[in-house]
Amino acid sequence: MSFKIDRGLFQYDLIDHHAVLGIPVDADFNQIRKRYLQIARRLHPDSCAATTLEEKQRANQLLSKTVNPAYEQFSKERNRAEYLVVLREMSKRLAQEASTVELKSKLSQELAQASNLEHFYQKSIQQLAAKQYENLEQVSDIIGLMSELNLVYLMRKGASSLPFPTPVARTSNNLRETPQPAPTPQSISVVEQYYRRAQAFMENNNFAQARIELQDALKLEPNNSICHSLMGVLYLKQNQVTMAKVHINKALQLNPQEQMALKAKRFLDQAAQKTGTKPTGASQPTQGTNTSGGSGLFGGLFGGKKK
Repeated sequence: MSFKIDRGLFQYDLIDHHAVLGIPVDADFNQIRKRYLQIARRLHPDSCAATTLEEKQRANQLLSKTVNPAYEQFSKERNRAEYLVVLREMSKRLAQEASTVELKSKLSQELAQASNLEHFYQKSIQQLAAKQYENLEQVSDIIGLMSELNLVYLMRKGASSLPFPTPVARTSNNLRETPQPAPTPQSISVVEQYYRRAQAFMENNNFAQARIELQDALKLEPNNSICHSLMGVLYLKQNQVTMAKVHINKALQLNPQEQMALKAKRFLDQAAQKTGTKPTGASQPTQGTNTSGGSGLFGGLFGGKKK
């Protein structure tokens, strides 16, 4: 964390990743991912609404040092499962110590007495999330308040409220084992994680999922030359040459030395020369050229399905 919070679950030496992302503790990964993308678009330097350089720098620091690590905790199934194990143990502890837990906010006190716990909790989290990152000066206060709501919810609802991947739970031999941390944004950026997953999907000819990963990456960084290169290769493998050229040309505009885009362009030009078509501007795949899977002229760009 880039700032200290001593409310809610944070006071138990636990980073409340749910509070950082503004999601309920029972959120599934689709909800987590959708919420992360919303926050990232708001804080990312390319799309941030901040008007001063200082505000932009603060937003970027908040994204890289607070929001990204929270999302990375959830992005790997094992890390997510181990974190939920910790929350399960925490919920048991809170239930036992309920009489000694001090609630600082009126909202959390109301939640502690609410007859409709689920509705009150979900609505409160949703309302706070809507304004969570609007004013950067208030972010830590809102995260702290959300964490206090999470504390009350876990205390009243118990461990049964948490989603939990059963296969991972059965392989866990020690509930007190310290989870292995996910790679930090300094070593592997979130966008890089997206396009690495896309590469893996492409290697196994899972083009639909690869496209989803690259589209999400480009939402965060529209001018990422590597993502455009990969998207170009992806379209080539599906015989969609026109779209492939759009992304390959974009990648080279952003970075004239982008190796994957240069290689893809050379392959396109070679194919065009063999058939007598123009090297650039062609709208149809070159006849007799197989661009799909791991075979054909473009198979060498990325490799096909692993045998």
